[in-house]
Amino acid sequence: MAKPGAKGDISRTSSGQLSPADIGARPGEHVVEIPLNELNAPDPHPFLVSDDDAMTQLAESVRRFGVREPGLARPLTESGFELLCGNRRKRACEIVGLDTLPVIVRELDDCAAAVAMVDSNLLQREKLLLSEKAWAYRVKLEALNHSGVRAEANSVDVLVEQTGESKNQIFRLIRLTELVDNLLDKADTRQLAFNTAVELSYLSYDEQQCVAEAMEQYEVRPSLSQAIRLKKLKQSGKLTEEVIGNVLAETKESPLSENIIRLKYRKFFPAEYSPKQVENTIIALLRDWQKAQLAH
Repeated sequence: MAKPGAKGDISRTSSGQLSPADIGARPGEHVVEIPLNELNAPDPHPFLVSDDDAMTQLAESVRRFGVREPGLARPLTESGFELLCGNRRKRACEIVGLDTLPVIVRELDDCAAAVAMVDSNLLQREKLLLSEKAWAYRVKLEALNHSGVRAEANSVDVLVEQTGESKNQIFRLIRLTELVDNLLDKADTRQLAFNTAVELSYLSYDEQQCVAEAMEQYEVRPSLSQAIRLKKLKQSGKLTEEVIGNVLAETKESPLSENIIRLKYRKFFPAEYSPKQVENTIIALLRDWQKAQLAH
């Protein structure tokens, strides 16, 4: 058996015997039992910790068998540790009444810590919410770019290789981090389609909040075509709270008319025209045409 502290060895001790400085000074990695109140979640932390069914199962496993895999932490400058990976295990320990969590302690700078946090969580978590994936990709991409080791294009290539997502999909996912919380929550719960959410992310936070309020008021979900119209109206400087309400109210009044208009007639009308305005204009033109035909 290798000696504790030898390179490649993972030794185990208690935090009462080691300070963060002591741990960082040792070669290799060390599994340390650290009090839960000394472990702090990263800020930002893309990965949610919820008391759901999966947490109940994890807590039961910890109660019966203990924590099978240590978390990953780095010592903070002043005191305590930043728990990069293992925040769900920490919560499970709290639920079953344990006081400590075994973690591997590493000395990492901010960029390396962000990359390690994302990589370890992406590896261990089978299912991720859109918001978790979006923030994870953003945090890692920013960390890689900030480190100066890779150009932006190469940084994206790292994510492409790691996740199997296309570059375009990665950037579209990262756009979701520009959503206000209540719209991002709706994207997570599929109350808002992914492509629609991406288009809405180009609106200002105040405009997005108006969209969320209109969704609640009219009990509707904006379509992709409506989101694109709102984006175009913003770009032309014509987007107001009233316009947002009118556009979303169309879904309640006429759920099919916008699809028909989008396919055949939308390109002939201003973006701010509602389906009803388009329909009325078409009818008026047809009546003029009909009168002209009768006159002959």
